[in-house]
Amino acid sequence: MTSSHPSPVTVYDEPQAAARLQQELPHWSLAQGQLQRVFKTAGWKGTLMVVNAIGHLAELAWHHPDLLVSYPSVTVRLTTHDAGGLTDKDFELARQIEAVVMWRPQREPGSALEGTPDDPRYAYLISD
Repeated sequence: MTSSHPSPVTVYDEPQAAARLQQELPHWSLAQGQLQRVFKTAGWKGTLMVVNAIGHLAELAWHHPDLLVSYPSVTVRLTTHDAGGLTDKDFELARQIEAVVMWRPQREPGSALEGTPDDPRYAYLISD
């Protein structure tokens, strides 16, 4: 049986959020009280691929970021609106987005997957 009372939610203040970002998500920053990450792409194809990956994760998580979509980049902004600030939901989804979007099989020892060829014609995401 599930409880009808929601469990308490921790809302992180700016210093707490900054400390978590530094430790857990170094490519993310705080912007206007939200977690933010800019993914630089090699063009429109890469931008759409990043947006679709994030959309898939957000829908599964039932936690939806704001996205600023432009030709060479995707800006992701996360906050928990109903809690009035940053919560564990934001950090957890940010970690998942980071892991999926930045995954490179060629960087994993022993991977049978080759990864995207090192050729600008096939590039779609510019790594940090």
